[in-house]
Amino acid sequence: MRKKHTSREYESELKDLKSQLATMAYDVKAMIHDSMNALQKKDIKLAEEVIERDFYINQIELEIDEFCLIILARRQPLAKDLRFITIALKMVTDLERMGDMTVSIARRVIKLQKMPPVKIPDKILLMAKSVQEMLQLAIESLLESDATKADQVLEQDDSVDELYHQNFRYLIKLMAQNENLIEPLVHLQSVAKWLERLGDHCTNLAEFVVFKVSGENVRHVSRAK
Repeated sequence: MRKKHTSREYESELKDLKSQLATMAYDVKAMIHDSMNALQKKDIKLAEEVIERDFYINQIELEIDEFCLIILARRQPLAKDLRFITIALKMVTDLERMGDMTVSIARRVIKLQKMPPVKIPDKILLMAKSVQEMLQLAIESLLESDATKADQVLEQDDSVDELYHQNFRYLIKLMAQNENLIEPLVHLQSVAKWLERLGDHCTNLAEFVVFKVSGENVRHVSRAK
């Protein structure tokens, strides 16, 4: 009789779990894209659609959580498989929070429509582009068990942080020069902050992949050279 941890059914469950994680991540990536598209085009309807999609992301989180617990109870996995299932439980939490952050951006879009118009700083758009690239790399690193791509995510987070600080200084300067624009500029700064935090969560996902592949825990480890 074959052991449970080598059964075809078990292998299928692990593949299904990986697929579900990737699907959730792609859905979140689409929400980031659409929330920023709504910001650029001042599209309130699109912003509202992003907000509505958060319910779906929350449901996926619960379903993956339950699936992980079922696998743990039925299969009692060891070693690498156990690492994967435990990080899956953590990854869905990060992805759910990322969905929440896109909702926060979408809500800023709606609020900005009632305020004096302001130009979106290029650095915010660059941050959004980088964050989407980071999430794409994180998804690929998970699907391919590729620690090299995960490392690229960790490296790119530094540039997102730098863009955030540059944007902060730029907006503070604009506020000092245009007091009547302080409120909408504060909302743009909030968008930048959500993007910076999205980058942090992409970093978390990549660190989980490194742990899955190598067993090395790189969280809270300084990358300064």
